[in-house]
This record gives sequence, C-alpha cells and structure tokens, in this order.
Amino acid sequence: MRYLLLALLWPVFAGAAAAPTEVKTIWRLLDYLAVDYRGAVANGAVISASEYAEMSDFSATVLREISALPAGPEHDELVSGAQGLQSAIAGRESPETVARKARDLAGQLLAVYPIALSPRVIPDLARGHQLYAEGCSACHGNEGKGNGPASASLDPKPVDFTDLMRARERSVFALYQVIGQGLDGTSMRSFANLPDEDRWALAFVVGQFAFPEASQAQGKQLWRDDAQLREAITGMDALTTTTPATLSTEMGDATAVAAVSYLRRNPAAVTVSQGSVLKLARDRLRESADAYRKGDRATASRLAVSAYLDGFEPVEPQLAAKDEPLLRRVETAMTDLRSSISSGVPEADFMQRIDTAGQLLDQAEARLGAHENSPASAFVGAFTILLREGLEALLIVVAIVAFLRKANRSEVLPYVHAGTVVALLGGVATWGAATYLISISGASREATEGGGSLFAAAVLLFVGIWMHGKSQAGAWQQYIKEKVDQALTRRSAWFLFALAFVVVYREVFETILFYVALWSEGNHHAVLGGAATAILGLALIACLLLAYSTRLPIGKFFSLSAGLMAILAVVLTGKGVAALQEANLMPERLLALPRVDLVGFFPTLQGVMAQSACVIILVIGFAYNRRAAGGA
Repeated sequence: MRYLLLALLWPVFAGAAAAPTEVKTIWRLLDYLAVDYRGAVANGAVISASEYAEMSDFSATVLREISALPAGPEHDELVSGAQGLQSAIAGRESPETVARKARDLAGQLLAVYPIALSPRVIPDLARGHQLYAEGCSACHGNEGKGNGPASASLDPKPVDFTDLMRARERSVFALYQVIGQGLDGTSMRSFANLPDEDRWALAFVVGQFAFPEASQAQGKQLWRDDAQLREAITGMDALTTTTPATLSTEMGDATAVAAVSYLRRNPAAVTVSQGSVLKLARDRLRESADAYRKGDRATASRLAVSAYLDGFEPVEPQLAAKDEPLLRRVETAMTDLRSSISSGVPEADFMQRIDTAGQLLDQAEARLGAHENSPASAFVGAFTILLREGLEALLIVVAIVAFLRKANRSEVLPYVHAGTVVALLGGVATWGAATYLISISGASREATEGGGSLFAAAVLLFVGIWMHGKSQAGAWQQYIKEKVDQALTRRSAWFLFALAFVVVYREVFETILFYVALWSEGNHHAVLGGAATAILGLALIACLLLAYSTRLPIGKFFSLSAGLMAILAVVLTGKGVAALQEANLMPERLLALPRVDLVGFFPTLQGVMAQSACVIILVIGFAYNRRAAGGA
C-alpha cells in the first residue's frame, strides 16, 4: 500500500519523474537476473563462468542506474535493495533467493517510478501471429522452439519459447520489454519501430508457446469458477506482470499452467472480470474516434465493429434478461455509428454519435451491475424468452408436419422430427463447446444466425408461393392425386430435415445464452418455472394448430399456410440481413424509421430493400398463381 501511495504522490515530492526508458531498462535487467541466474550458479557453485560474469555485470549496472535516478522518498531503499541483490550474486546465493530479491526490487521500482505496465487496448492476437510469422519465425521457428531456418548460423542460439522452466519465470511485460529494446550480445534486435499495440500483441503470442493450447479449456473453466484465481489476476496490469511461477506458488502448478494458457490467448477475459465489464467496448469506441479524426475511415469502421462484437455482444444475454429495451437502444446506436462511418459524416456529428453510444454503455453497465432480480421478473424473463424464441421455429415445423399429414405422407415425419431433435442437441453441444472447449466469436455467431435466417427465408419464399398455388381451386386435388408421390422423394425428405434443423438450431443457441444469464442472477426455481410454463404454452399452441389444420379443407389449409410462410420469409429476411450487418459482412445505412423486432424490421436501407424484394417476389408469385388458376 505504501508503494502505491508513493506512486501517486511521487511527482509532488520529486518534481520530476524518472525517464520511462531508464526505468524500463532497469526492470528488464532485473527480470533477466531473476530468470537467468539459475544458469550461472547451483548449490553455491558457479556452473557457467560466462553466465556468472554476465549476472555480476547486470547487478552492477542495476545499482549504477538506480543510483542515478532522481532522488526522493524511497530512493535510498531502492539503492539498498540493489546493493543487497549485488551482494547475493557475489555470495553465490541460491537462484530462488536471487530471483526473489530481483522480483521484489523490480516491484518497488515500478511503484516509485510508475510506467505503463499493460497495453492501452486489448491486444489484437491475430495481428500478433502475423507479426511473429513475418519477423520472428525465421529465427525462433514456427512453433517457437528456437529452430528456425536462420538459427543454425546464430550464436548464441535463439531462445526456445517452449522451454517451460524458462517461461515460468517470464512475464508478458518482460517479453514486451525485450521486443521493444532488443537484447545486447545476441541477434535479437529491437522492434521499437513497431507501434506499441503491435509489440504487446507480439508479446502475448510469444508468451503462449510454452503453455499448451489444449489447457486453455480447463483454464477457461477455472477462470469462470475460481474466485481466488480472479483475485490473483485483478486486471490487465496483473496479467502482464505476473509470472507463471508466482501464480504457481499461489495456486499450484496445474492451475497456473491452465490459467496462463487461457488468459494469454484470451486477454479480454480479464477486462470483463474487472469493475468495468464494458471497458473493451469503450476502448474500441475511443480508438474508433481517434481513427476517424485522422481520416482513417477503414480503421474507424473496424474498431466500431469490434466495439460491438467483442466489447458488447458477449454481455447481450445478461442485459436482455434485465432490460431488453435498453439493449435495443444500444444496438441501434451502434448501428447508427457504423452507418455514419460509411456515410462519411462530419467529425462533429460522428463524435456526437460516439458520445451517445458511450452514454448508453454507461446505462447498460449500471443495469448489468444491479444484482437484484425478483422471482417474478426471473419467471417472466424465462417465460417470454423461450416463448418468443421458440414460437417462430414452432410455426414452421408445425406447418411442415400439418402438410405431411394432409398429404398422407406420415413416413416422412421422422425426418422432420429428427431435424428438430438434432438441432436441439446441436445447439446444446455448440453452447458447451463455446463454454468449455473453444472460443466462438460474436462475428461467427452473427454470421451463422444470418446465414441460417436467409437460407430459411429463401426456402419459405419458395414454399409459400408453391402452397399458394396449390390453394387455388382444383390445384390441390390434382396435386394430391398425381404429384405427391413424385414431390416427396427421399431427397425431399432430407430437404425437410435440413429445413427443420436450420429453423430450430438458429434459435436454440441464443436461447441457451439468455437462460445462462438468467440463471446467474439466482431465483433458479422461478427460472425453471418460467421455462416449464413456456414449454407448456408452446406445446398447447402446437396442439391447437395441428388440431385446427386437420379440420380445415385442404384448399383453405394451403392458403393459410402460404400466408404464414410468406410472413415468416419476410421476417427471417430482415433478421438475416441484420445479423450479417452486425457481423460486418454486409454494409448498413440507417434510416429514420422505428425498429420493430417482432416482424424482423430493422431500419437499414439494405434490410428494407431485401424485405421489399421478398414482398415483391411474393406478390408476383401469388398474382401468377391466381392468373394461372383463372386460365385453367
């Protein structure tokens, strides 16, 4: 605590801060002493004269550099610590003792002379992998084993990043320092020419090699369930400066390896567990604003998309469970923001949109932080979510089942039932994989939902026009008598399987996410009660629809089914376009019209055009059917 207080008051006492480069250099030397001393001394004896000479030289440099820092409170204590470290190395004390002294001194140094310990924004790891392939793999190898094509001619050899013993002592901040400053006496040059964000991204990538990717699934579960682990790594600074060895001391080797494997591959997880769950969204919005000011609209657009998909979309289920109208306002503001970039609005207008989005994020965070959730609200939330998400799929599946019964083709029904069951199981499996095995991005989820919606819309468009044609006088009789055996081949049966699967699967995964959010708020009995009531409601609707369809004359049945299919085709077209726009796979231009989620109306030019085209095709198809029936 006293070091933290000194860090805050130091500019007042000293009048001038130490140069960041000097402090970083000292810290880097201390980090190397902590890591590499074990290669020089063992059991009180020198095992490598060259390594020991280097350690002695480093300790002398640390003392000299610390002594040259601006005088002030705690400066003498830092000098004393440097002297103690130098004496420990001169006395050939154990690697554990030297590492502890070096780490303690490094911590004191950063408390007294604060410097940035972590990136300003979440590192772009895809960019980090690209940089590694371009600038590091030639020496360190594609897998970081120090065996790249150029390694044979280098002396000393490149570091093997997969060496777990060495990696345990190396923090991400230490790797970042070396990337920026290089390493004297080796072929490791400085990459100070890279932007700060790129150096951090590269450091996180290099820091992954010693920790198997397969362990991150366990790490993800630990990070979610282990409060002690989250307390040990309370923010990005802790993530970048904590060594795996330190974490291992507190949590055990297995936990440390799994946690490091997960967090170095998913650093955004740390920001979500901090006080500001929407920090990433705010950071991306700020960066987008900076890029727009500089005239870089492409970067501004990419960052605005990331603000939604990476920063906000992960908490959508929680917010929807608490305040769905606020969720819709945030989504609309984000869409407006992205649309304004494409339109090239004046800078002042764009900044106003940034402010609006930021204010809505503040409101969202306040609602997310409110833990009160009454049993009544939990019941209503669970009931309405399942009823709303399930009704759309239910209508389509029931229409298919009713049609098959009318056509006396009950042998095809198992295909429809199988498609529904596989979709239910597939949705649960996808959620399980996303939770415990792999990370599914917001863009991937939106793209899947968008593609599925448009596929279903296209099918329903065709089926709606086809059914309308069969509803005309005499057409259904001819169909039943002559065409049903040809139309419902095995290929058609599998087609119905695919349709049932798509329309159900697209709803299941999102519904599960909403329920996970509700469950985390407590009132489990109310949630289960709401879900059970919604299931009973859906079952009742299905029974009523099927019973009603059996009493309808077949011509009337085809007519009503055609209308239902047409409406659902228009709704799914709007939802599909909106999902692809949120995934940044389709441009968007916002219109000054209200948003109506119930009918899939999202006020973008592209969405309105797509739905209008769908309506036009339906009108033309229905008109053609009437004309054909009239001429028959």
